[in-house]
Amino acid sequence: MSHVQTELASQPETWTRAAQLAAGNSTALPAAGERVAIVGCGTSWFMGQAYAALREQSGQGETDAFAASEFPAGRPYDRVIALTRSGTTTEVLELLGHLRGRVRTSAITADPRTPVMEAADDLVVLDFADERSVVQTRFATTALTLLRAHLGLHTEEAVADARTALAEPLPENLVACSQFTFLGRGWTVGLANEAALKMREASLSWTEAYPAMEYRHGPISVTTSGTATWMFGQAPEGLAEQVRGTGAQWVGGTLDPLAELVRAQRLAVAVADARGLDPDSPRHLTRSVILPSA
Repeated sequence: MSHVQTELASQPETWTRAAQLAAGNSTALPAAGERVAIVGCGTSWFMGQAYAALREQSGQGETDAFAASEFPAGRPYDRVIALTRSGTTTEVLELLGHLRGRVRTSAITADPRTPVMEAADDLVVLDFADERSVVQTRFATTALTLLRAHLGLHTEEAVADARTALAEPLPENLVACSQFTFLGRGWTVGLANEAALKMREASLSWTEAYPAMEYRHGPISVTTSGTATWMFGQAPEGLAEQVRGTGAQWVGGTLDPLAELVRAQRLAVAVADARGLDPDSPRHLTRSVILPSA
């Protein structure tokens, strides 16, 4: 088995551990009413999008998500959270350095033996969710589980659904598709973005992601036979029928949306295997982007 297969299969256990850690790390995570920004790069940015929508929807405070390189420096926040698996990503460390002494910062990382230990005011360590694979799976979903639990939104049903996502066969004929589109609404838009990224990284697939209601405003024009359109969460009325009418394969999300992401991770690995690719060695990618000093 590849590293990524082993790591993605461990997610029910890492989610359970993260949920248990949430209460003990309450001071490192936002209090209700704080104005918060969450930042990251790549996968971490997309998990941040999901968290930001969840926190606002639950009425716990205004929350924005940014790629670390695009953080609006002049906007006031009570706290900035950095998601960084490696703790070494250049854009994240530079932003934390810029914010030092101006706003309280928290970092969620898999490795405390890295520069992020000194860069952030508060630290939450999920070392049990660290990964050898370049392609992120369990760290991303475990970090989001921690944040869901802190919001009071994590359930044991999500863990059970993750086990189902790992055990059940993928939908028939899905691996043979040549184009993959992922759709979400609210907090699941971030999950759809992440599912598309996993397909690109691991299997070099043509993938896209959109808010579900936006799909009919242009993107559906390229949907045809050989396309798979996968919905995270409840679909807008009539969309499934419209997609099937194009000849595409519709995949409706029946599990907790985060568990649906586990299914999408499995699909990325399965497509990589079918194409003779090594998902542990994605093209042009490294585990962390560390840029040379100017």
